[in-house]
Amino acid sequence: MIKDKVVIITGASSGIGEATARLLAAKGAKVVLGARRTDRLTAIVADIAAAGGQAVCQALDVTKQADNDALVALAINTYGRLDVTFLNAGLMPVSPLSALKTDDWHQMVAVNITGVLNGVAAVLPTFTAQKSGQIIATSSVAGLKAYPGGAVYGGTKWFLRDFMEVLRMESAMEGTNIRTANIYPAAINTELLTTISDKGTAEAMQQIYDRYGIAPERIADVVAFAIDAPADTVINEFTVGPANQPW
Repeated sequence: MIKDKVVIITGASSGIGEATARLLAAKGAKVVLGARRTDRLTAIVADIAAAGGQAVCQALDVTKQADNDALVALAINTYGRLDVTFLNAGLMPVSPLSALKTDDWHQMVAVNITGVLNGVAAVLPTFTAQKSGQIIATSSVAGLKAYPGGAVYGGTKWFLRDFMEVLRMESAMEGTNIRTANIYPAAINTELLTTISDKGTAEAMQQIYDRYGIAPERIADVVAFAIDAPADTVINEFTVGPANQPW
């Protein structure tokens, strides 16, 4: 049941986050949006409100614990509860290791790993106390198999695979009823490619996405499906991509 659920979405200013916010709001969820680009968030919230939905937003840097905590507080103060968090913020500045894009490496770790840890730390006290909640994360097919150029990016997503699985297991053992879902997208047309600083890699990736890329709404549908599953059921992993891409 999606209607009336309160859902936090990070990385909500474009791509998968924006598409998910619009879809869930249309289905009756109350969405709480976080991202760095508040102008984009404000416009999305206005669109949702104009369509009869409910949404609020706040600036969010996922690498800062205080920002994640503040977004949870916004959700609870506005709507009185919190049911789901969708940890969607991420970066993909892939490159060969020999290019030594060390700033990109550390930025990916900060956003893709520390950002997830911060998001989970922000919601766990609430979910544990109420003995319910759902944590959904955007991983990547690079979190399932290795790709040249994706050593660090893939590493951050392999981390997410283990982390979400242990989170699911510990919740079951502790009886907190926290559901999890890890989503592994292939070529989805978002702004991820704009984060690639290595010219050769950027051109090669653009060719792949030009040929195969599908709309972020396809992932939004998966998020909605995961949320709509019965409360006693966990669908822990979704691998999703274009039907014609050999990922």
